[in-house]
Amino acid sequence: MRRRENPNHGRFLTFSCQHRLPLFSNDAIKDAFVDQLIRTRDRYGFLLFAWVIMPEHVHLVARFPGGSTATTVLRALKSAFARRVIARWRELDASVISCVRDSRHVERFWLPGGGYDRNLISLQQIHEKARYVHLNPVRRGLVERPEQWAWSSARWWAGDRESGLTCDQP
Repeated sequence: MRRRENPNHGRFLTFSCQHRLPLFSNDAIKDAFVDQLIRTRDRYGFLLFAWVIMPEHVHLVARFPGGSTATTVLRALKSAFARRVIARWRELDASVISCVRDSRHVERFWLPGGGYDRNLISLQQIHEKARYVHLNPVRRGLVERPEQWAWSSARWWAGDRESGLTCDQP
């Protein structure tokens, strides 16, 4: 998917696991993704408004001002994380390795392609997508309230500033 880069626009980004498998079922893998998201954000300085990790996909609501672009940031985030997880699975001889191979027998954590990408041109759109992101675990039946899902920015938005990954105000 061709991305329309505009540093003044927010972005709603979704990317899925290979074959849409629930590769984030393991809490340690979700935690590792949060760690990689923090490192990538520190390196590229993008603005992160909202996020959630679901069993088979991730949503981010962000803005990429200055020199960083969504393409550059996502490539860095996804490739570093995938290499780390796949290396660990190989080390453990995990059975999931055979499930994430593509037709050329290449192991992939992420579904090929750019995922879903939408420019958000207003503050209202950013807030709507943040609500959508935070309600994902509730709609899926994983929790009753958004703040109960540990792998999301919902707690931060609800006022818990000690809940891990800091978000930016839109």
